[in-house]
Amino acid sequence: MARRTLSQNFLVEPAAVARVVRAASPRPDDLLVEVGMGKGALTEALAPRCGELVGYEIDRHLIPGLRQRLAGHPQVRVVHQDFLTARPPLRPFAVVGNVPYARTSEIVDWCLRAPRLTSATLLTQLEYARKRTGDFGRWSLVTVRSWPDVDWRLCGRVPRAAFRPVPRVDGGILRLTRRPRPLLTGAAERAAYGRLVELGFSGVGGTLYASLRRAHPARRLEAAFRRAGLGRDTVVAYATPRQWLVLVEELSGTPG
Repeated sequence: MARRTLSQNFLVEPAAVARVVRAASPRPDDLLVEVGMGKGALTEALAPRCGELVGYEIDRHLIPGLRQRLAGHPQVRVVHQDFLTARPPLRPFAVVGNVPYARTSEIVDWCLRAPRLTSATLLTQLEYARKRTGDFGRWSLVTVRSWPDVDWRLCGRVPRAAFRPVPRVDGGILRLTRRPRPLLTGAAERAAYGRLVELGFSGVGGTLYASLRRAHPARRLEAAFRRAGLGRDTVVAYATPRQWLVLVEELSGTPG
């Protein structure tokens, strides 16, 4: 039985499990870290495709069943611990998981902070995945801020009927991939990008132009907006990450 206090919705449909595995694309020598093993359906599908899998499960009632189910996979280590309290591995690794919807933002933040993370494939609430990947035509602060280092993609929808108990909404497969080479490499341009994004999302003035105008001359700002293809009435959420890169190039004087 799922425990409501832990926001558990177990993935039970084999086709949905296969879609998550395809999106994760593990390689035979990969180290995988799984968030919330549940009853082990996703773990069992991932195990033959990776070199090592460390799975975290916070619910002690599920641990005996997991260890029994995965006994034939010596490359899998079942850890009874809250994933968010775990230290990231010291070597390159990827995260995969059907995450508790109530803790999605915390899990994503953990992934973004992990220096050796190569990718994270997370089954989240569909609306969350769409918001973070610009699928609504709008972009969030966390996505724009991390865009020079991380590519965000929506890799598909998982119907609510694929879970037990059945949640109220569909799931979405969110894929974060650490870029092999950041889009901004110099310390000065990275700092300038961070300052610009924070200023733009400050919400002062009602538009992106009004927020940025507090720190930049009108003539230079208007030229930057023209080159980025932005109007003076653009609300900050509608500026794409690529447009932000143009803005920082124009307004900081750093190469793009």
